[in-house]
Amino acid sequence: MRTLSNETFQNRSAPPTAYESLLGDSIERAFAAGIHDLERLVAFLNEGGPSGPNGQPWTAATYCDEMARLGA
Repeated sequence: MRTLSNETFQNRSAPPTAYESLLGDSIERAFAAGIHDLERLVAFLNEGGPSGPNGQPWTAATYCDEMARLGA
């Protein structure tokens, strides 16, 4: 009999919101396009969305803060 387990990163307190799903999809598209540095990722998000917190443009600082918030 095979035992399955969740890794810590797989556990969530709730399903992702529409915003989280859009953000995740955008980040995946950036990685697929070969973007792996923060400045280019932020530029990619500003070009294709979603907008940063409170509808503001993304900066390196807002991206890092938002990833910390979402990962908490």
